[in-house]
Amino acid sequence: MAGNDVKVLGAWPSPYVMRPRIALNIKSVAYDFLEEQFGAKSELLLKSNPVYKKIPVLIHDGKPICESLIIVQYIDEVWNSGPSILPSDPYDRAIARFWATYIDDKWFPAMRGIAAAQGEDAQKAAMEPVVEGLVLLEGAFKNCSKGKKFFGGDKIGYLDIALGCFLGWMRVTEKLNNVKLLDEAKTPGLYKWAEDFCADSSVKDVMPSTDKLAEAAKVILAKIRAQASS
Repeated sequence: MAGNDVKVLGAWPSPYVMRPRIALNIKSVAYDFLEEQFGAKSELLLKSNPVYKKIPVLIHDGKPICESLIIVQYIDEVWNSGPSILPSDPYDRAIARFWATYIDDKWFPAMRGIAAAQGEDAQKAAMEPVVEGLVLLEGAFKNCSKGKKFFGGDKIGYLDIALGCFLGWMRVTEKLNNVKLLDEAKTPGLYKWAEDFCADSSVKDVMPSTDKLAEAAKVILAKIRAQASS
C-alpha cells in the first residue's frame, strides 16, 4: 500500500509539472503542491534534484523522483489499484513511449521556435515542422485510440498526458502569433481529442486558461530579457 506523504515541486505554468499532477488526479491521490518561483530555485528543489535542478519533482515518503515522464510511470506503478496509465500490452506501451519521446525531443522544441521567428517567412518556416508533427500525431492517435476518445482508449493514458500538457501553450502560441496549429480540417481526431482532454475531470483543474498562460508568458519573457541585459 503506497503511503500518502506526496508532494509535487513545480510551477503552475509548466506543462511538464502538469504531467504528474494529472497522473495523481487519475489515481485519486491527494498531494501537496509546492510552488517554485521562476528564476529562483528553492533549497528543497536543489536537494531533491541536484543533477538537473529542474521541476517537476515528486516527493513520495521523503524520496524524490525526477523527470516528468519518469514520474508518471512511477505513479502508475506505485498506485496500481487505480486506473492504469500506461498500456498493459508491451508493444502498445513501447509505442506510447516512442511518441512521448518524439513529442519532447522534436515536436515541442519546434513549437517553441515559432515565438522566436522574426518576419512572416520565418514564421511560416517555423510552423511547418509543427504542423507536420501534428499530422504524424493524428496518425498515431488513430492507431493508439482504436476509435475511442483518447490515445489510451476510453480513459486518459500515458500518451494523452505527454501531449495534452502542451495544449495550453499551443493555444498561447496561436494567440500571441496569430497562427493556427490545431486545424479541424487537417487533424480532426486531435481536434476533438483536445476538447475531450481539457474537459476531463483529471485535467480541467490543473489546465490554466489561455489568457492566464499568455500573461505568464509575457512576464517570463520580460524577466528573461532583463536577465540577458543585466
